Amino acid sequence: MEYFGNKDLLKQTKTAFLCSRSIPASAVLKCYDRAIAQREEGNCIIGGFHSQLEKDVFHYLLNGTQPIIIALARGLKEKIEPELIKPLEQGRILIISPFDKTVKRVTEQTAEIRNKMMIELADNITIGFASKGGKLETLLKTTEKPITKLV
Repeated sequence: MEYFGNKDLLKQTKTAFLCSRSIPASAVLKCYDRAIAQREEGNCIIGGFHSQLEKDVFHYLLNGTQPIIIALARGLKEKIEPELIKPLEQGRILIISPFDKTVKRVTEQTAEIRNKMMIELADNITIGFASKGGKLETLLKTTEKPITKLV
């Protein structure tokens, strides 16, 4: 595993946040509310933060002070986004990837590998929404870790 940031965050109790790419409108506010609650409780969240909803959740989390682990479905970034610099300096961000730098693009396959890694690293899992019969629903059947479904 490749990483950049505070590797000690892996020792904390971690909640993975996963969500299908297609999500009903009824689930969006529940995801935002959950992110805000996790932020206020100071819980360490691990997520891919790739889809628009996940990016929104990340935005809510970033406004807090709790630790965040960003799991990439490609190799580590060569350039860090400006909004991550201060949280990285504060030691509250870890960026991880199961891929080396030669993997430049996210694919369904790399996203699935990343999601498996997140589930393995997490102590519990929050699902914003899982499409019936989709890859995420299938993946969740492979774990016995506690799962909270928001919808």
